[in-house]
Amino acid sequence: MATTVKQNGTAKKENASVKKEVQKKLTDEAIGKAASTEKAVASKKATISLDDRIQNFEKLRGLATQRERLNQTLSELTKFNYNQGDSASFYIRDSHNLEFKTTNTNLIKLVTTHLQSTLEERKSEIEEQIVKFEL
Repeated sequence: MATTVKQNGTAKKENASVKKEVQKKLTDEAIGKAASTEKAVASKKATISLDDRIQNFEKLRGLATQRERLNQTLSELTKFNYNQGDSASFYIRDSHNLEFKTTNTNLIKLVTTHLQSTLEERKSEIEEQIVKFEL
């Protein structure tokens, strides 16, 4: 029975503090304090410096460029997948000129399919960033 009273007591304290916050907010709105703070926030948004705006524009242009390159790569990869015959070679070369080469069509198909899905995911992420972007 003591635990029930304790739980009810804490619940009442939480409700009381929430009620006080709501009353304070309503009082501030009635007086006009909230309106003045909203105007200050709006004025800060309106006064974005020219350098910041140009920098944001450059970021947006970079995202658009990334999207274009991804589109081109996806287009080339799609052409390769559909025009791939029985004989295809896959090469990977690193900075030390070490090379991996295979003609296994199953492996090539697996790699190109995975690469295409990864590129499509990245393209959708970039498009989402562009849509959400604010100058």
